[in-house]
Amino acid sequence: MKRMVLQSFRVSTRTLSALAIIVAGALIAAQALYIPAKAQVAQVLMSGAWERQLSTGDPARPWPWADFTPTARLVFPEQNRDVLALTDAAGESLAFGPTLMAASVQPGARGVAVFAAHRDTHFAFLRDVRVGDAVRVETADGARTFHVTHAEVVRWDQSGIAPHDGGPPRIALVTCWPLKAKTPGPMRYVVWAELGDVEA
Repeated sequence: MKRMVLQSFRVSTRTLSALAIIVAGALIAAQALYIPAKAQVAQVLMSGAWERQLSTGDPARPWPWADFTPTARLVFPEQNRDVLALTDAAGESLAFGPTLMAASVQPGARGVAVFAAHRDTHFAFLRDVRVGDAVRVETADGARTFHVTHAEVVRWDQSGIAPHDGGPPRIALVTCWPLKAKTPGPMRYVVWAELGDVEA
């Protein structure tokens, strides 16, 4: 009888251990999928806000409690990608899309318009962007096409980006480096592009 109880206890312990491992694995998988899913849903909601904003001329929030609005659509023809960029409100807004940094100039103005995004969501494809590729920036004022001139890896506090330098209109697309790393570090990957065509 005692032996049967012990065997039953061992079976139960093994079953519970296996169940715990399965549940832990499911939670890890769900967590890994949560951020990319959140980023994609946010882009869908922001697309509606962007259309409302273009038709009315008034800033439109993608959801009532959002503390940001869409500010531009970034189109990468060679990569067959486009993404809505947000006004710079807080660090949390990076979870929903690229952010036009508050300290930067507006796209097309003299100086540097700086867009920042996470390397594992909205700017994951920057590894595929090459010199000469087009980056079309659509705003409420029209569309401008920039062409990639170069890319570089810099320290976050030594980027050399001076938005109001009075130079020709440029954009800097900034994300963390290395691109496939899972933990944050001090390095940043910057893709630079200069203004080409201005469209109505």
